[in-house]
Amino acid sequence: MTGETGDTGAMNQPLQEDGSIEIDNNAVDVTTRVDALLDILQTSQSLAIICHNNPDPDCLASALALDHIAEEAGVEHIDIYHGGEITHQQNRAMVNVFDIPTESYAGATPSDYDRLAFVDHGVPGRNNEVPAETSVDIVIDHHPTDDVDAQYLDHQPDIGATATIMVEYLYALDLALDERLATALLFGIRRETLGFMRGVTEAEYAAAQHLHAKADTDTLRTLADSLFTGITLDAIGQAVLNRRVRGPCLAASAGRTSERDALPQAADYLLNLEGVSTTVVFGFIDDSIHLSARTRNTHVHIGEVIEEAFDDDGSAGGHREMAGGVVPLGPFTPSGADETVERIVTEAVYSRAFDALQEWY
Repeated sequence: MTGETGDTGAMNQPLQEDGSIEIDNNAVDVTTRVDALLDILQTSQSLAIICHNNPDPDCLASALALDHIAEEAGVEHIDIYHGGEITHQQNRAMVNVFDIPTESYAGATPSDYDRLAFVDHGVPGRNNEVPAETSVDIVIDHHPTDDVDAQYLDHQPDIGATATIMVEYLYALDLALDERLATALLFGIRRETLGFMRGVTEAEYAAAQHLHAKADTDTLRTLADSLFTGITLDAIGQAVLNRRVRGPCLAASAGRTSERDALPQAADYLLNLEGVSTTVVFGFIDDSIHLSARTRNTHVHIGEVIEEAFDDDGSAGGHREMAGGVVPLGPFTPSGADETVERIVTEAVYSRAFDALQEWY
């Protein structure tokens, strides 16, 4: 595995002074980690790479990178799967532009593969469609979460993007980066950190420096300028109209929508409102409430806020600056014919969100 890597000091900068990096509370040299990953891949004939539900650019780029590493390691059959739908306009554009061969997990059978890998998530049954009892061989993730278990585990919650970890792997393996992969990884890092403005670490800057010479800036610009769909714009508009503000906290309902990715876009957009430093946006999608939250307040851990408010009834949590969740509605699923129930559920979500936020302000 050889390629064009340049000065080896560039990608070592995010590591500790002794050449190690904190991985799941253990200092493990990146070369040691890569060797352990190769040991698994080189003894495998087939690999299923599972993206989380409604995968974002960080997840998609990381899957593409692992696919590349696995192919170079000699894995003969590799498939990439995702749960949910790819509805965000930039995510759809990314799949099309880079021709990412991802398909719905609905038709997958994990037992058909020698190895099962998760990228950008870590627990079966949580933000993915994999049965909870499934054993996972490889997990590479940067999200703060408990109960992560795998034969190979690289869990770095202090890193700003999973794509950053994948760049470290590619660099350590001395693999040549083509324009397609470099551009996808750089876009994934930029989107996950909101243009290096959210949750960014030294590692993201080092990775971006490594990727920049190979990336296609015109493609990056095209992806950044991807157009809204009418459904996305309607959902953001509903969130704007339904916003409620208490001091620096804002909560908003986007109503019923088919595009889950409109929620984080609305949460980011509403964070620009003067005087607001934390936003929680929610909407009804099929038979669940989906939530997305953001904060600029360094004293607030929005992942813990959302987990405290909603995790007992569903799955919720996230980072210090960004979080999300899904709460099944069960027998109280609102429908177009039962607007009263939907109003009751909406008021309950507003109340829970503000009550949880009050503990941090």
